[in-house]
Amino acid sequence: MTDRHLLLLAPAANRVYADQAPRLLAAEVAALCPGVTVEPTSRAGVDYLLLSGSLDLDMLARSSAALALFAESGSLLEPVELPRSDVFDDDLVTIQRYPGKTNEQFTRLLVNLTLAAVRREAPYSILDPLSGRGTTLLAGWTLGHDVAGVEQDEKAIEQLRAFLSTYLRRKRIKHAVSLDPVRREGRSLGRRLDATATLAGRSLSLGVLPGDAADSARLWGKRTFDAVVTDAPYGVVHGAHDSGGRHRSPEALLEAALPVWAGQLRTGGALGLAWNTLSLPRERLVALVCGAGLSVLDDGPYSGLEHRVDSSIHRDVVVATKR
Repeated sequence: MTDRHLLLLAPAANRVYADQAPRLLAAEVAALCPGVTVEPTSRAGVDYLLLSGSLDLDMLARSSAALALFAESGSLLEPVELPRSDVFDDDLVTIQRYPGKTNEQFTRLLVNLTLAAVRREAPYSILDPLSGRGTTLLAGWTLGHDVAGVEQDEKAIEQLRAFLSTYLRRKRIKHAVSLDPVRREGRSLGRRLDATATLAGRSLSLGVLPGDAADSARLWGKRTFDAVVTDAPYGVVHGAHDSGGRHRSPEALLEAALPVWAGQLRTGGALGLAWNTLSLPRERLVALVCGAGLSVLDDGPYSGLEHRVDSSIHRDVVVATKR
């Protein structure tokens, strides 16, 4: 059997992201399938990834934009069936539309790059301490992991609750979704979202607590996680918050929060963080991550992940591990 395969990439809704997807997907697949050589290529004007080596089809099927796989033999392409790896249909992540939503393909890529660095057995528990309306949480759920979040905007938590209730009911998935008051030290913090979904005899949990990202450890108590995956504020549509108010740069937030998030990681766990390099240079962010006691991965598939989103956002990804 040939050890050369062509991976056809799913189209991206965002044209700017689609232009950069082959390079980013090459890094993602290299992280998911160690030992496989990956390079962007094209056939008859169509973009593919050329994969050379022994493939793990289960891991490859998890990649963010795998549409179809072909074994290459001379001028012939033979279709290769990819196993279904997702627990939920992809519309769990894609159906919601709202201003400021991160591209779903990129969110899944970020989750995959982070989980590929985790040195623990799957399934995992994932924390997004800046969870918004839950794109990262739902991407993690789709991949079959328990997820938890922290979100300051209680309206976003309510919107996520309403979506989950409707979605799970319409899909006829056994579930429970609740929004209940949460108190700490005698005062009300708002309402927490708790959801469970049972598929094929397995129950997955999702929870979001109201509060500030830097208070994540206090909010979640002694609970620890295999991965922390989050998309930092880009400082364009909205700024980062701390006790001093709103800031266009996320630096103040990350300086306070990164040691907290690192403390919530289990040994062997990984942090994956996306941010806007126009508001915070990579060198400074890497220094903050290392200062929190984590080891940054900066070679192989974890290098060269910077890409343009628009004129005011140049996004990059840093992945770091806890030893």
